[in-house]
Amino acid sequence: MKSYRKELTLQVPARRAYVNITEQVRACLAESGIREGLALVNAMHITASVFINDDEGGLHRDFETWLETLAPEKPHSRYHHNGFEDNADAHLKRQLMGREVVVAITDGRLDFGPWEQIFYGEYDGKRPKRILIKLIGE
Repeated sequence: MKSYRKELTLQVPARRAYVNITEQVRACLAESGIREGLALVNAMHITASVFINDDEGGLHRDFETWLETLAPEKPHSRYHHNGFEDNADAHLKRQLMGREVVVAITDGRLDFGPWEQIFYGEYDGKRPKRILIKLIGE
């Protein structure tokens, strides 16, 4: 059994953004030589997420509207967490969108359903954040 590990670092220029990282994960898979196994991709920061969905701009705007309805950024005073920082909403948004994904690797490819892509969700950006890619298999 082989194991492969790589960290990506992203810095988005906005407080919130969605970044398609599918090609970076595919590049890691090609580099690893793993043909059958599992890919774990996770955000290594508590105010970011990794999830699978469609790469469609309207849907991404819907995510933003939905998350902002459930956990609005402002007023900052509504959250007990906010004091030194003003990112309580980002912690809640991450909780809703999830920390990681696991994707099967079959015949050297990510085994996706139609339209599935891997996304990094940023909810408190403007600084470098890490994403872990861990591949295990043969």
